[in-house]
Amino acid sequence: MNLGAMRRFEFVGRELDIDQGRLKLSYRLVGETDQLLLEERFDFGPPEFPAPKPALDAALDLLHWIAGVSYWKLACAGAVHYRDSTPSRPQARALESLYRDGLAELAWRNRIEGRYWPVFRADHHADPSAIVPFELPRRTLVPMGGGKDSLVALARVRRAGIEPETVQVGSAELIARVAERAGTRHRIIARRLDPQLAALNAEGALNGHVPITAINAAALVVASLLWGFDSVVFANERSADSPTLVAADGRRVNHQFAKSCAFEESFDRWVRESIAPGLSVFSILRRDRELAVCREFAGLTEFHDVFSSCNRNFHLDGARTQRWCGSCPKCRFVFLGLAPFIEPHAMRAIFGDDLLADSAQADGFAELLELDGPRPFECVGEADEARAAIVELARQPAWREHAVVRMLSGRLDGLEVPALEQLLQPEGPDRRPSRFAA
Repeated sequence: MNLGAMRRFEFVGRELDIDQGRLKLSYRLVGETDQLLLEERFDFGPPEFPAPKPALDAALDLLHWIAGVSYWKLACAGAVHYRDSTPSRPQARALESLYRDGLAELAWRNRIEGRYWPVFRADHHADPSAIVPFELPRRTLVPMGGGKDSLVALARVRRAGIEPETVQVGSAELIARVAERAGTRHRIIARRLDPQLAALNAEGALNGHVPITAINAAALVVASLLWGFDSVVFANERSADSPTLVAADGRRVNHQFAKSCAFEESFDRWVRESIAPGLSVFSILRRDRELAVCREFAGLTEFHDVFSSCNRNFHLDGARTQRWCGSCPKCRFVFLGLAPFIEPHAMRAIFGDDLLADSAQADGFAELLELDGPRPFECVGEADEARAAIVELARQPAWREHAVVRMLSGRLDGLEVPALEQLLQPEGPDRRPSRFAA
């Protein structure tokens, strides 16, 4: 298909087999002379809770519209059309914000000039607040990602006296292994992107980062109604609010926008006002930076031999590493964030290597400190956190002679670096419902 001649992007429809919990979302790309139907599928399993049909329909709309970002980004062009439901004015504004900020990295990398996100036409007569309240069972879902963050979130939920279930979207084996170690009842939502995406990308379609956390959050809202849960507890830190870079025109480009407080508040407002007033979607780590999460995770030693934050474990076509590749920004940042709180021998046991002892890694770590430019487009902490970690390691006898610590601490001379203890303090809005605030 000639994506350069794109004229229209259609939300064709959605079909839920309620007995089996299988969902099909359909989209169509329409060009000057041809068109292409694309279908995405989710499998939630048989329902366990009789959610009211209007609420379930509204949740399916949410997922349909948000998951469409994976297909819109193929061309980032065309007028948006709906075959079924049309968003209300607040929903249309929220969708435009998500597509704009969630695709900002893709637009920056592909040097797209002008508007790259769709105009969402709104139904000005829709009243999303006119929903009938209903009671969801007091049960909690914790999305599991296999890394330190979701395990700290799980530990905090348990400390509040709540025993949650865990859930993953997609089939990554590492996540299931971590959940098994955690001893939770673990659920898996199967997701299959349209297989034509790979062929279109090979033919030159626009490709890059999409706001995957937003898609997962929308899928978990549907799951909460099908299964009967009133809380979805994410593990997104305060560090996600910091943009990866600010473009020359002042545009904030944030790889982690879908993990930010701004998105969380917008999403939770949509759910409460338009779907289920009693369903809470929030992050229990919202007030903490990455370093504070690392300090807390250092004490969860029962997970040190199974967890991984390396994204090479989570490709659609399967894992491409054995827990840690040791050479990507995520591996480096997690190593750097944990090191002030864990001895070198224990870090080697976790990662299989001592990344800070390898001088060849210095340039990669320097990127995290933003010494020569913006930090990498990855889910990593702020530059001040990385700098504070290096300064702290330079003070610790066990770490200060490591090659990377010596090389980078010298480059920080004369720069103002916040104290580690300052960055470990919680800060910002607390969005936890009272029962999770123990």
